[in-house]
Amino acid sequence: MLFACLICGMSAFAAPEGVNDSPWRIRAGVSIGSLIPMSPVVELGYKAIYAHVEGFGSRAGKNDFWSGARGGVGWTFFWNLPFSFEVGVNGGYEFAEAPNKMHQAVNDANGAIILYPYNFVETADISAEARVHLYGFFTQVGYPIYHFMDHDAPTINWRAGYLVEF
Repeated sequence: MLFACLICGMSAFAAPEGVNDSPWRIRAGVSIGSLIPMSPVVELGYKAIYAHVEGFGSRAGKNDFWSGARGGVGWTFFWNLPFSFEVGVNGGYEFAEAPNKMHQAVNDANGAIILYPYNFVETADISAEARVHLYGFFTQVGYPIYHFMDHDAPTINWRAGYLVEF
């Protein structure tokens, strides 16, 4: 937190070269985090207002896949500097299934399906988010305010990634 405050203070007094003079911002990149392991990200901003969406999925076989999509809107502080801080609201849906070898072994030993042969996570929520950008790199933390679906849902959503501005 101290590092973020220091960078914020330095950015407020320094006018770096190549500052974006256009009020429009278009960013694209990739992020990793929970619950979607990897995802392309697109963000559109006008002055201090921004909107972003991300989503992806992968399938490796029966009961071995994940998919999800998230999107958000919010307000950016220091939008025309290399360092920015964003607060907003986002929402999303994530679903994942993975094989559970221990449950499969119990089912095989009993000769019947007693336990689900896979684990799954499913969540749909609305979250309050905070994002910090520094020269294209960003981190995002979201706290779920309301869960529409809540099967093994995490208490905190997080993402980290890189965005290139056009």
